[in-house]
Amino acid sequence: MAATVDPGTAAPAALRRSLGFRDLVVYGLLFIAPMAPVGVFGTLDAKSHGAVALVYVVATVAMGCTAFSYAQMVRVAPQAGSVFTYARKGLGEGPGMIAGWMAALDYLLIPAVAYLFSGIAMNALVPQVSRWVWTALAVVVTTLLNLWGVRAAARVGFAVLAVEVVVLLVFLVSAVAVLVRDGARRGWLSPLTGDGSLGFSWAAVVGAVSVAVLSYLGFDAIASFAEEVTGGSARVARALLFCLGLTGVLFVAQTYLAALLAPFSAAELAADPGRQGPAFYTAVEASVGGWLHDLVAVSKAVGAAFAALAGQAAAGRLLFAMARERRLPGVLARTSGGTPRAALLVAAVVTLVAAVWAARRDDGLDHLVSVVDVGALVAFTLLHASVVGWFVVRRAEGPPRWVRHLVVPVLGAAVTVAVIVEASPTAQVVGAVWLAVGLGVLFFQRGRTGAGAGADTLPGA
Repeated sequence: MAATVDPGTAAPAALRRSLGFRDLVVYGLLFIAPMAPVGVFGTLDAKSHGAVALVYVVATVAMGCTAFSYAQMVRVAPQAGSVFTYARKGLGEGPGMIAGWMAALDYLLIPAVAYLFSGIAMNALVPQVSRWVWTALAVVVTTLLNLWGVRAAARVGFAVLAVEVVVLLVFLVSAVAVLVRDGARRGWLSPLTGDGSLGFSWAAVVGAVSVAVLSYLGFDAIASFAEEVTGGSARVARALLFCLGLTGVLFVAQTYLAALLAPFSAAELAADPGRQGPAFYTAVEASVGGWLHDLVAVSKAVGAAFAALAGQAAAGRLLFAMARERRLPGVLARTSGGTPRAALLVAAVVTLVAAVWAARRDDGLDHLVSVVDVGALVAFTLLHASVVGWFVVRRAEGPPRWVRHLVVPVLGAAVTVAVIVEASPTAQVVGAVWLAVGLGVLFFQRGRTGAGAGADTLPGA
């Protein structure tokens, strides 16, 4: 029987605790995808002057600051809603609303991009079926799994993730075998020190890091399941840090080996941007063979759909948490069998419309990709500010530990702000418009409360 909540009269809706440590890691890895660098390898190789593995070393450390801030705040507020909940705790109701609003932009659009990737890949394998049809089919299948329940989706996701990991291991073993047999095409240390044709440049590495951090977006989705995990908030914190560390190792390993196998230099990629997109596949096919090229492509097609599954699940829980706190219409705070199905359906409809719209346009992918990161990066910045606000300004838990409560968050915020500054003008404009709408909603809610409405609610909540 469905369990619902009336925000004005009933107790807050609760989610069912059924996830373990492995399930949290599965969701995090699904959202990130173990082979996320495949699509941006060529771009990063060119931008970093060949030091592509070093880029991911630096990016992992930089995003580690954000993961560490999440680990601090999930212990303070072990609830669904992720950065929305944390900013409310550390900064207040208004910043919390804005943090959730900006994160929603990211959580709703990243699954749309992933669904589109899946549709494009399946269309390449079966061109008789339009890519928008494959895209819509991926949305429907994964939405049904999410509606079935978080535990069931985690089980299916684990199977898909296992396949992705096997494909990645096949690539790693095959690459090592080719390198032992034939040697490297570049210097053995060049993925860390740069391609000799361009020379090493810290400025180039840092510029590439601003792109590489986008590969990690999604690990924070783990925090949105805080109310559904058994074992307490400490397990969520460990899963966050473990997931980021593991993906960092995988990203460094695969880009290091791909760079050694590449039949082109970083300078050649920089001079011909058209070769950057398929650069990873080109390196694999030239050194190992076409069979591995096809295997990686199929894995990416299936993996992208289930990355969207994890993203859609996180988006649903963010909408649920915001509705439960009367920042969105109350219908989204309803649960059925411990699953926020109303919020999941709204998230699914939004991603379906965005993904199918993009799939039917030649430039649809460019439009989506250009804006997915800004919302998350603004939310991350507010997350770091929340740590400082809770532990340093309010001193809510006694004397602060200056490194973990001030130094690390400030460094993390510096990274996220730098990436926002480097974002495309389109992304900045979309982010600014979305922020303006969020501020308008917040002003309207406060106006209703000040006029005696009795609660900060939207019409129909």
